[in-house]
Amino acid sequence: MNGNRDKNILSHIVKYCEQIEETVALFGADYHIFCTNNTFRNACCMCLLQIGELSNSLSDDFRDGHTAIPWKQIRGFRNIIAHAYGTIEPSVVWEIITTELLELKEYCQKCMAEER
Repeated sequence: MNGNRDKNILSHIVKYCEQIEETVALFGADYHIFCTNNTFRNACCMCLLQIGELSNSLSDDFRDGHTAIPWKQIRGFRNIIAHAYGTIEPSVVWEIITTELLELKEYCQKCMAEER
């Protein structure tokens, strides 16, 4: 890991994952509510956008050494959120926030713990 810089970025990614978890807890883990509530969707997508931006800030060495997470795809989804938000299928975002997000959060926490 590139010193404290990557660790700091990972901690911010974890915080955005936690914010999404809090948002899901607030609105309820209900796909219908997610699809019909703009505030719910927008809050989650803003956090995903930030996660994508942060993932791009990780050092190349870190990303190259930690290929269990699809960093390029995370950044690509950030670009879709930023530039083509209206074309995103709610089911795709729902899948990310209800299944894939926990894996990302736990992986980042594991990497940070290994550097202590």
